[in-house]
Amino acid sequence: MKEKSTGKKKLSHFFKDRSLAIGAGIIIIYALLVCIVPFFLKDEGQNLANALHRPDSQFLFGADEAGRGLFGRVLEGGRIDLMIAVCGVSFAYILALPFGLCAGYVGGNVDRVISVVSESILTFPSMVLSIFVVTIFGSSFWGLVFTIAFTQAPQLIRYIRGFVMQVKNLEYIEAGKASGSTTYFILTKHILRNITGNTAVILSLMASEALLVASALGFLGLGVQPPTAELGTMLSRGRMYFDMAPHLMIFPGMFIAILILGFNLLGDGIRNRLDSKKA
Repeated sequence: MKEKSTGKKKLSHFFKDRSLAIGAGIIIIYALLVCIVPFFLKDEGQNLANALHRPDSQFLFGADEAGRGLFGRVLEGGRIDLMIAVCGVSFAYILALPFGLCAGYVGGNVDRVISVVSESILTFPSMVLSIFVVTIFGSSFWGLVFTIAFTQAPQLIRYIRGFVMQVKNLEYIEAGKASGSTTYFILTKHILRNITGNTAVILSLMASEALLVASALGFLGLGVQPPTAELGTMLSRGRMYFDMAPHLMIFPGMFIAILILGFNLLGDGIRNRLDSKKA
């Protein structure tokens, strides 16, 4: 009983920050909505008789230009975009972590080489670089994931390098070196553990940026291709009917904005928690 009460206290203390609680709540509700609800919806397929149908009791979000229920399409697109953002940022982290750790801890020529390469990539505008990379990997789910991973990894390398340099000369690191601990042990058990919080803030904010990139590429026709639903692609197709059926842009745009808000609030909340601990 004491262990359960202690766990509840830790959980409530963790979510004491309003931004953290709201951000986590938005992401959890959003994920449950887009991942579970579509399985209970009836797929009625295309029906031109219902084309551009406005929202009502039959079509909660209205119908698209092909007469398909927009509610199910938006949920499917929301799931695709959420998976692209999470997978893209996760792969970017896996790719950037070893380079960031080595650059920050080893320093010297290793740091110079890694920094020059990553900074050279960052000189390109992110959207231009994303368009260039997606043309190589292709306009598909995994093409967008790899595009986001490749374009965000250099930025993550720079952040991780900075976090490592902040902690590598602290007393517990020097004590580990003096006790004969290997570089691998110090990096994984001491440094990595102590930069996880700061890295989580960056990853959360990068997830919202990844969602914007995925949506922008979809809007430009370089995202996941129809008939698979994707929010950016739906926005692009909906703009042609905005005067007659504004709901085609309102609901996909709303889902993009809500998820971005959730990731930003989550990142701000984690940062506030870290700052309060340091204080």
